[in-house]
Amino acid sequence: MHPLAFTLDTGKDEASRALLVRAVRVAFPHANFPDSAYERTADVILTAAEGTPAQKLGFAATLHDLDQAGFAAMDDAAALEHLKSIENTPFFILTRSATVVTLYDDPEVWAVLGYEGPSFDKGGYINRGFNDLDWLPEPRIEEYEAAQ
Repeated sequence: MHPLAFTLDTGKDEASRALLVRAVRVAFPHANFPDSAYERTADVILTAAEGTPAQKLGFAATLHDLDQAGFAAMDDAAALEHLKSIENTPFFILTRSATVVTLYDDPEVWAVLGYEGPSFDKGGYINRGFNDLDWLPEPRIEEYEAAQ
C-alpha cells in the first residue's frame, strides 16, 4: 500500500481500520469479546487520532509502519512484541488510553463479563440480587462496649 493512503484518510479505508483492530485485539486479548466491540473501539481511536494535522500524520505513519512490518500476518506473540517496541509512541499511548476507556465501557463486553451496567437508574444494587452473599458467613455484629 502506498504510504500516502494512510495519511490522506487515516482509518477511512478498511485496511487501516483492520490493522488497528488487530493491534487493539493483540494489546487487549480476550477470546470471548466480540469482534464488534474491538471494531467500535478502533473507530473511537481513529476519530481521536484526527485531533490535529500532526497527530493525524503521526498516527498514519505508525499505521503505515505496522503495515510494512507485516503486523497483520504476525502471530500473536510476535505482534505483541512488536507493539511493545512502540509502546512509548503517541500512536500506542492514544490507542491504549482510548481502548481502556472504550472497550471496557461497551455493553457487549459487559454482557460477556457478567456486568449488568450502572444501577442508579434501576434503584441501586442492594435490592437486585447483589446482597445475596451466600458464600460468606453471616457477619458478627457486636457493639463496642466503650461506646455505651
